[in-house]
Amino acid sequence: QVQLVESGGGLVQAGGSLRLSCAASGRTFSRSAMGWFRQAPGKEREFVAAVGQNTNYADSVKGRFTISRDNAKNTVYLQMNSLKPEDTAIYYCAATASSFIVNIRARNTYNYWGQGTQVTVSS
Repeated sequence: QVQLVESGGGLVQAGGSLRLSCAASGRTFSRSAMGWFRQAPGKEREFVAAVGQNTNYADSVKGRFTISRDNAKNTVYLQMNSLKPEDTAIYYCAATASSFIVNIRARNTYNYWGQGTQVTVSS
């Protein structure tokens, strides 16, 4: 049974940093794409960052967030710096079943999802 478990969320002041982790189990994802999405209240879930053969970022987080992965630990990370109140959301980790990726930013590219971790940025 595949599981993705996020951790590292919390409450932080604007300008602060958080590091999210997503630990995968049940299969290896070393050849898969892994990504982060977020969903704010009343909004759709949106792409944040992903790592496959390359890294890919939403314009809103480029230069502030960094995605990385440790294949030995089957874990993906999201380092978030210079956080803003508009970054407040539930952050979800996701992974693909295949190494063949058409659109790494699309939600329907991903087969596995975590339960999410809350990130709240106060002003």
